[in-house]
Amino acid sequence: MKHSGFAPLALAFALSGCMVGPDYVKPPVLTPEKFKELKGNLVKGWKLAAPRESVDAGPWWAVYKDPTLDELEEQVALSNQNVAAAVEAYEQARTLIREAQATLFPTVTAGYGTTRQYTGAALFNSGSSTTTATSGSGSTSSTTTTTPSTTGNRGRVTATYTAQGTLTWTVDIWGQIRRQIESNIAGAQVSAANLANAKLTAQAALATAYFNLRAAYSLRDILERTAAEYQRTLDITRNQYKAGTAAEADVVAAETQLLATQAQAINTGVAIAQMQHAIAILIGKPPADLSLPPMRLTGFVPSFPADVPSALLERRPDIAAAERTMQEENALIGVAVAAYYPNITLSADLGFTGHVPLPFNPAHEFWSLSALAMETVFEGGIRSAQVDSATSTYRESVANYRQTVLTAFQQVEDQLAAIRIQSKQLKVQQEAVTAARKAVTYYLNQYRAGVVAFTSVVVAEASLLATEQSALTTRQDLFLASVALIEALGGGWDKSQLPGEFGVQTGPSLFPQR
Repeated sequence: MKHSGFAPLALAFALSGCMVGPDYVKPPVLTPEKFKELKGNLVKGWKLAAPRESVDAGPWWAVYKDPTLDELEEQVALSNQNVAAAVEAYEQARTLIREAQATLFPTVTAGYGTTRQYTGAALFNSGSSTTTATSGSGSTSSTTTTTPSTTGNRGRVTATYTAQGTLTWTVDIWGQIRRQIESNIAGAQVSAANLANAKLTAQAALATAYFNLRAAYSLRDILERTAAEYQRTLDITRNQYKAGTAAEADVVAAETQLLATQAQAINTGVAIAQMQHAIAILIGKPPADLSLPPMRLTGFVPSFPADVPSALLERRPDIAAAERTMQEENALIGVAVAAYYPNITLSADLGFTGHVPLPFNPAHEFWSLSALAMETVFEGGIRSAQVDSATSTYRESVANYRQTVLTAFQQVEDQLAAIRIQSKQLKVQQEAVTAARKAVTYYLNQYRAGVVAFTSVVVAEASLLATEQSALTTRQDLFLASVALIEALGGGWDKSQLPGEFGVQTGPSLFPQR
């Protein structure tokens, strides 16, 4: 690449603050006007959010009105180790900004050195000696002095002291350093968005584990209550057997049914223990330090305003991170392009040297000024390859951004559909539980009267248990879908909470107070 008239061009760029490379422009992304599931299908209680309505007005988990969940969630930002790691990643990204900014300024070094030199008697008595001064920065100077002999035939030792300062400055005419700073600022914003996403992910994981724990307690309650009912059925069967109106096989069947249900109730302890362990880890505690009381999963999922699709671009931290990554990579194209242009380096040296420890005397002063323009004239195409690589990396980040947005749309649609369909399913299952319970009462009375066989009672009771378990599973899935939907909608986070260029450079640390 040929460059002519370098000095006037460099001066013009220096005066205009030129930065080579493309300026960042946010690429467009396809955004539907409405979610498919909001077109007349939304569950009662759920509605489309008005502008800014769903921006965080408090912790998102408060919609569940559960004090235990509130207390647990508050500990995530304080003690969760994944969040702590994300905080430190953000702090590291901020230090990269300061490192790049430092290269905009000159580098000044100062040194003080001393050299002792021995001159033999034969050389000294000839009337002259040569003294070599070595500065702290490695530069040397020599002086020739003629002095009378004071050491006779033993020669002479001469001490020389040098104090020197050096200034070196690589001028950022083409904006290579400023583009690097721009990239690092965007990178720090990526880390800040990743931190917000880590908090949201951990909080959603904790809510999921919490509702799974409550569902496990509810299942154990159902099984223990069912086992108590099976015990009464067993007692009836034994009485019927003693009265001669029932076969021994009926007693065995009742005992089998009871024992199997008791075994299932015991097995729920595994899920209960594991969910408590998961919650402990999410709040940064050893599992042995957390014990939660039994809590059943009851009620229905709360309503939560659902944003229009375009609002997701502002409300999801992962989308914000993907968008900031694009600017981070775009700026690196400018860094690569700047390699085509000469590096301009200015340097200056100022020092004093003499035979006294403090040689600060105008007569002992030395200085130098220099300017160097260095241009690579042949490099086999490495610079063009680096520009092409940076451009491709930027285009990759654009594709990743658009895929992140599409995935966000899918996640919201999935959870809206789940809530809509499972709400209808739960309503029908609750009716089925009522009908199954009536059937058990009917067949048990019929069995007592000797009208039906005991197998009819067994089938009815097994059907009731299965129906209750299915209803509980659907309720559990509904709560998990509501958590997933709130997470997919950003959990109350907003892009305005992302630190700006000034904030990532001079703002306070985001590390939570412990």
